[in-house]
Amino acid sequence: MFRKHENDVSDQTIAQDSVDRRLSRRSLIGAGAAAAATAALSPPVFAQALREAAETQIRFHRVPTQFIAALAEPDATSGNNAQTWGLWRQDPGPRGVRLDYFDRLQAQGGIAPAQWKFDPKDWWLEEHGLIMEQPEFPLDPGMYVVTGNRATQAVLTVDAMAGDGTQHWSLDNDAKLYDVTHLGCRSARYTPPARAGTCSPIKAKQSDFPVRPGAEMPPVAGCSKQDYQVLIVIGVGEAV
Repeated sequence: MFRKHENDVSDQTIAQDSVDRRLSRRSLIGAGAAAAATAALSPPVFAQALREAAETQIRFHRVPTQFIAALAEPDATSGNNAQTWGLWRQDPGPRGVRLDYFDRLQAQGGIAPAQWKFDPKDWWLEEHGLIMEQPEFPLDPGMYVVTGNRATQAVLTVDAMAGDGTQHWSLDNDAKLYDVTHLGCRSARYTPPARAGTCSPIKAKQSDFPVRPGAEMPPVAGCSKQDYQVLIVIGVGEAV
């Protein structure tokens, strides 16, 4: 799936002046003077706690490339549905299974060579027609440096889950979700309609793949489909 983009992302730098601007917008002090190529970034922290402690310093550090599956309108800058977002902590592409190997996957009890388990009532495809493992739900609260591997980087802040089960998210740097979406990485979730009946990758058409950048994923007969935007995570932040 996303493997072909990882080398490009690994060479990106997280500019220190950009980090400084993000911190100043939150009225935080002391961004530090780390060099741009190794700008200090580190593990997630609750955004609510950050807002309540404006004097807290934030430090960021680069992480091995991760991927967020996001749901929102392309021009959205914030929302209250991060509980519907998921995270792949490692590239699911090389861990995927080709559609024409699905019979082998079934013969192995649904256990992929990468040791994830196929769920016939909730499965995922990527742009080349690989069956993927599910991302982790929900997205952990914290601060994520995200990019679409185009022109824009932004800090995605995800709050702790509210009492009503919703989870607020927001992007800084005047970024819209579209700006930090990787258009080449396409991803969709397939489920039986109303969680009933049969929904199988057997009915997916290999001729529908690969999917062009920015296009919707193809339908699969007998399945409901939900397209997700894919954000590349290159760093995370914490209070220090």
